[in-house]
Amino acid sequence: MRTVFAKALHDQRRPLIGWGVGLALMVLLETALWPSIGKMPDLQQFLANYPEAMRKLFNLEDFGTGTGFINAELFSALVPVLFLTYAIGRGARAVAGEEEAGTLDVLLVTPVTTASLLLQQAAALFAGVFTLGVVLYAAILLGSALFGMGVSAVALLWATLATVLQAFEFGCLALAAGAVTGRRGVAIGVSAAAAVAAYLLYVAGELVTSLQPWQRLSPFYQVLGDGPVGAGFRVSYLVMPALAVVVVALAMPVFARRDIAVAH
Repeated sequence: MRTVFAKALHDQRRPLIGWGVGLALMVLLETALWPSIGKMPDLQQFLANYPEAMRKLFNLEDFGTGTGFINAELFSALVPVLFLTYAIGRGARAVAGEEEAGTLDVLLVTPVTTASLLLQQAAALFAGVFTLGVVLYAAILLGSALFGMGVSAVALLWATLATVLQAFEFGCLALAAGAVTGRRGVAIGVSAAAAVAAYLLYVAGELVTSLQPWQRLSPFYQVLGDGPVGAGFRVSYLVMPALAVVVVALAMPVFARRDIAVAH
């Protein structure tokens, strides 16, 4: 491979195909439920029995529409978890995984700086998450057309972009943590803990009024607030890639000074 970016893309090609196929099938199975759920005669009365906070948290207020169904069934938890799992795993493997396998030193003896290596790995990470985003977008549009859900292509585009950017943010945190520590387990643990903390902050903000001002700091609020399908473009979406760039930049000097482990 001529570049680190090309090697990283090559390394994730098979897992990415598996993730893409599984994601598409999951979306189509979920959307196939819509015709039976959408025709339930007492659906609104059933949803009205839920506490207001729970209806808002899981986007149940518009569950009787195709867009509301997609928000509740896919974007409220399932899709973000899948994207975060892929991105954090990939980010942790990008540097720390190579180091633990004893192959990172081989990359670094080539004419590539540590900064360039991190940037190319981050670019490859984004390419992988973006590919899953394309699959998600196409699968939902297909399911919407097949089962008469009426999901707006433009509204879905912004929701998919938000999901991709959130996954990229936490994936870059895993990449940076792996570059700083050289341990894939640590990288996964740090990123997963940050994702759980961010989700708990989002949930707490929905349930506790005094925490609502702090809720806006959570990437989950930035993605899920008012949708995400139907929320349109939100300026807060730009915070996620900005923070991704910051954490990778902060890791660069530490990674450059660190002794790289060889094969164990």
